[in-house]
Amino acid sequence: MSKTVLNVNGIEVIYNHVILVLKGVSLQVPEGGIVALLGGNGAGKTTTLRAISNLLKGERGAVTKGSIELRGERIESLTPADLVKRGVVQVMEGRHCFAHLTIEENLLTGSYTRSDKAEVARNLEKVYTYFPRLKQRRTSQAAYTSGGEQQMCAIGRALMASPSIVLLDEPSMGLAPQIVEEVFAIVKDLNARERTTFLLAEQNTNMALKYSDYGYILESGRIVMDGAASELAGNEDVKEFYLGVGGGERRSFRDVKSYKRRKRWLA
Repeated sequence: MSKTVLNVNGIEVIYNHVILVLKGVSLQVPEGGIVALLGGNGAGKTTTLRAISNLLKGERGAVTKGSIELRGERIESLTPADLVKRGVVQVMEGRHCFAHLTIEENLLTGSYTRSDKAEVARNLEKVYTYFPRLKQRRTSQAAYTSGGEQQMCAIGRALMASPSIVLLDEPSMGLAPQIVEEVFAIVKDLNARERTTFLLAEQNTNMALKYSDYGYILESGRIVMDGAASELAGNEDVKEFYLGVGGGERRSFRDVKSYKRRKRWLA
């Protein structure tokens, strides 16, 4: 069994000193795994990723309870730059490419923590191997590339830092289904060949469970269910509430029976 590389234990996150967003979230990410963090808009997925990568301060947020460990080391006090040096890189929601820079210049900004020029050159070649379209568009300004190409560029930029774990926020957002499938297939390939660990926050539950090993479902800042991706994909409640299968009026997922089996945050 793979050892745990990332351990989030009962964290609470408060914004502006008053707004409680996460209410005792716990999750584990095994080395070399793909773990999906699922849930609707506003469930707390992005906040969870930002808590791990220490990007909450810019949003006037803070972890007020619980702990976050990377390979057994508490990381709440580290800066985002420290975490990148330790191999934790976040791909932000909405891609965030530098519009005026070329694709290749964007990619090279991801290597600012790497001093070995040969390693940077190898990483760039690796990115172009996984994303051949970026190689074709490498001299194009990012502003004039498609949404799919910008998402590939954002992931490629993260890979330039030689990460061991990538936090991927809503990779499917705003992309055509065919491009989403392509992006997820590349994530799976990177995981299989490079052993890169992924924690991905995603509203597209169907796609995320197809490519993940394990999943956690967030609702209103709490984990309401977790399990192997194949089990969640086959779970009747998950089908009804997140995969659009089954009729009837949509209620809160917390109203269903399986929710009552998962009250770890009350322990």
